[in-house]
Amino acid sequence: MVTKFQNHLKKSDLSKNTIVSYVWTINYFFAHYERIDKKSLTAYKSWLIEHFKPQTINLRLQALNKYLEFIGRDMPDGEAGELKLKFVRVQQKSFLENVVSDADYKFLKTKLKDDGYTEWYFVVWFLTATGARISELLQIKAEHVETGYLDMYTKGGKIRRLYIPKTLRNEAAQWLKDRHCVSGYIFLNRFGERITARGVSGQLKHFAEKYGLNPKVIYPHSFRHRFAKNFLDEFNDIALLADLMGHESIETTRIYLRRTASEQQSIVDKVVTW
Repeated sequence: MVTKFQNHLKKSDLSKNTIVSYVWTINYFFAHYERIDKKSLTAYKSWLIEHFKPQTINLRLQALNKYLEFIGRDMPDGEAGELKLKFVRVQQKSFLENVVSDADYKFLKTKLKDDGYTEWYFVVWFLTATGARISELLQIKAEHVETGYLDMYTKGGKIRRLYIPKTLRNEAAQWLKDRHCVSGYIFLNRFGERITARGVSGQLKHFAEKYGLNPKVIYPHSFRHRFAKNFLDEFNDIALLADLMGHESIETTRIYLRRTASEQQSIVDKVVTW
């Protein structure tokens, strides 16, 4: 049945990583519980709550609910619905955490260029100037640099356009010309294959240590956060930002109206003198 479930998921708009996560969750459940019933599901949920953060818990619960929905076709009416698991509440923080500052971003970008790490200079610039997720960055080709954008299908079947700003586009085009790269993916490893998300994360940590930056804020998604913060500072249109970020709901984007923890600390240090 799990194999049938996996094949069912492959026909959906879910990413490969999401499908792997869902299938792993179902296999793990059956390795520890004999059958799917209310007692087993409640026990599993309690175990998750004891060991994981809310986001991870909800991911596992979502996988189980998807499976219940799948097998519900062969169950008596209403039975699968009764077994459906409720998500745990995710406590929203009043600040953004571990976001690279604009000063550190510019410092890192400058050092990478000056020291000849041109490809990584462009990795950091593309992440911060486009708001790309790491998986999206790896899809960028020379053809996209030429046209100035990359169109991608989102999970909901909608098209999201990832724009490449003019300044970045012009400099990247010259870089690609110097490399005689006229087509194909632009970020490659020494074997001529696309770099991996893990490889990018590891290399960024290396540069953080090399240049004395905080490794906790030098990671791929941190530069996506920086894009959002800088965009709102320059052009305060949260609805447009939501579209550019590929958020399904504008509520997700509202977190960028909040200040980072370091910004809050700086303001408190400056304002509170009593």
